[in-house]
Amino acid sequence: MTTDVQTFETKSLCPLDSREALIDEVWSGLCKRPRSLVPWMLYDCEGSRLFECITTLPEYYPTRTERDIVANHAGAILAASGSDYSRPLRLLELGAGTAAKTGILLEAATRSRSQVTYFPIDVSSDALAAACESIGCLLPDVQLEPVVANYVTDPPRLEPFQGTTLAMYIGSSIGNFSPEEARTILRNLRAELRRGDALLLGTDMVKDEATLVRAYDDGEGVTAAFNLNILHRLNRELGANFDTGCFRHRARWNAAESRIEMHLESACDQTVNIPAAQLTLQFAAFETIHTENSYKFTTETLGALLDDAGFAIEQTWTDPQQWYALTLAGLR
Repeated sequence: MTTDVQTFETKSLCPLDSREALIDEVWSGLCKRPRSLVPWMLYDCEGSRLFECITTLPEYYPTRTERDIVANHAGAILAASGSDYSRPLRLLELGAGTAAKTGILLEAATRSRSQVTYFPIDVSSDALAAACESIGCLLPDVQLEPVVANYVTDPPRLEPFQGTTLAMYIGSSIGNFSPEEARTILRNLRAELRRGDALLLGTDMVKDEATLVRAYDDGEGVTAAFNLNILHRLNRELGANFDTGCFRHRARWNAAESRIEMHLESACDQTVNIPAAQLTLQFAAFETIHTENSYKFTTETLGALLDDAGFAIEQTWTDPQQWYALTLAGLR
């Protein structure tokens, strides 16, 4: 007895992990003060593996909370998306990762629709491969069209589709971007959608500071390893000599900006060389590299973001504590 295994072709829109891209980001982020690096640099193969570990930690509530919401309301979400059950459905997902939660929606979709296409987009080819292999085994009737791309710098361009598109941006990934960047991402996505299509957006909501900080500074040090991996990546790929033992992971709640900030703090005065970028950098003790933000939302700020991007909220699902929200929005 044999089992058919679905094959799929992964498209790549740009050389995301090229030395040139890393060098450009090092020059633009580390040669100014305060110093910073862009979040996509965290997600090489090792970074993606570490992030998947983070999602299983007891302190990191967003993943399991969102998964529960999807599991409890998958049918309602698909019904509310307004798509005609007789027409094909395309689920487009920005920042797909390993698509564990998306699989729940895809399974529900295959029970009511004869044709379902999954169009995941992510910066990590390894994560996309794992996602498509998993979906392909569990749901062999789902058509897979993965794309490796930085959807911030290279917005997706959708081919004409004789059906309904449900665009998904879950995992609170929108919170990793400044309000201006978030609006641009959603506006670019809005421009590719057509009347009758919809957006499903996952957002982490404002809550007490202690809970927020614990989620980004776990007791096992996995998030610290994830953050420090960005320096390991520069060592591996650009020949840098960062001593990761001389940097400390720091997670801070910035109430004024409504965001958790991740930083790498220099533990001493030190010099770092990055040969591939032809750079020598001087770090002072307690100086930081700002690596990532995670914005948290209120009902008002979420509504304003979607309205500015050309969407209108149709329905929201949340958990009993209202820590997290999944919002379905149509086109204005």
